[in-house]
Parts: sequence; C-alpha cells; structure tokens
Amino acid sequence: MFGIGSTELIVILLVVLIVLGPKRFPEIARALGRKYRQIQRSLEDLRDNIDLEAMAEEQEKKEKDAGSPKSQPGPESKPDDVSGAP
Repeated sequence: MFGIGSTELIVILLVVLIVLGPKRFPEIARALGRKYRQIQRSLEDLRDNIDLEAMAEEQEKKEKDAGSPKSQPGPESKPDDVSGAP
C-alpha cells in the first residue's frame, strides 16, 4: 500500500488518534470509509459503462462488416475478355 509498511501505518494511526482524540477518530474513520466506498462504486460504474460502450462498438463493427459489399462480387471483379476478337 503506497510503500508504507505495517509499522509506519501503526505510527500514523497513533499520531492521528492523539491529534483528533478518541471521540472524533471513529467518526472520521467512518466518514472516510463511506467516501472510499462511494469512490469505488463510481469507478466500478465507470468501468462497466466503458465496457458496455466497447462491446456496443464491437457489435456495430461486426454488423457493418457483415453487410459490406466486399463480400459480394461486383462488376469490377469480372475478368476482361482477352480473346483478341474485335
């Protein structure tokens, strides 16, 4: 976690506990937890939307490729008459 070891994390939490006090620390920890969950949900929704858009674009591309005239021969693909007759 950001290169912070368990010892450093414990020291940081103790300093925060001393600064904020034992009554406000749980309130702030809960508020931070709620914000963290909210951000995680927002990111998950964003990833889901991006995945849905990518899948929709891929489906449209497949449908477009399936209906393209390249798969059907046209008049340009006929060989020229090389018999030499006028």
